[in-house]
Amino acid sequence: MEELNEKYWSKRYEQGQTGWDIGYASTPIKEYVDQLSNKDLKILIPGCGNGHEAAYLWEQGFKNVHVVDLSALPLDDLKKRCPDFPSEQLIHGDFFDLEEDFDLILEQTFYCALNPELRPKYASKMHDLLREGGQLVGLLFDFPLTSEGPPFGGSEEEYRERFTPEFELRTLAKAHNSIPPRAGKEFFIILKKNS
Repeated sequence: MEELNEKYWSKRYEQGQTGWDIGYASTPIKEYVDQLSNKDLKILIPGCGNGHEAAYLWEQGFKNVHVVDLSALPLDDLKKRCPDFPSEQLIHGDFFDLEEDFDLILEQTFYCALNPELRPKYASKMHDLLREGGQLVGLLFDFPLTSEGPPFGGSEEEYRERFTPEFELRTLAKAHNSIPPRAGKEFFIILKKNS
């Protein structure tokens, strides 16, 4: 498998090979954000890409939004679209190197973009990054895991097994409001950090 490093992802952006980028905040995440009342939440979007969810949050008055991506190119794109977005909240680096803590982490195509060997490390790192009572919310793909990717698939059984030790599974269900090309192929998750 090709190494999924900064060079790999930057090349994908340069060549326009960004099939995961739908051009706007995905409906399930947008509808979740729309019911949040606390605009002071400290939010992270890892592997944010062009950051459509971050831009949507920013426009809705959430100003403590942080994004991280291995490639600087999508972060530059987000800054152009949201010039007021604080540069220090645009993190060019590796998610696994983050040392901060957050109230909410939004998952949108990040888990499925990682080398599957990193999935145990992903679950532990998410637990470490969340404050007490913090939540991991978003979408995980529902199609068989193969070595061909990204994106790499996964199953409900895998997700239950992967996250149960460190999270309370508040919601793990087929997304009812996926965009048409992903209908029936996404789980919506709300996972609360266990103490």
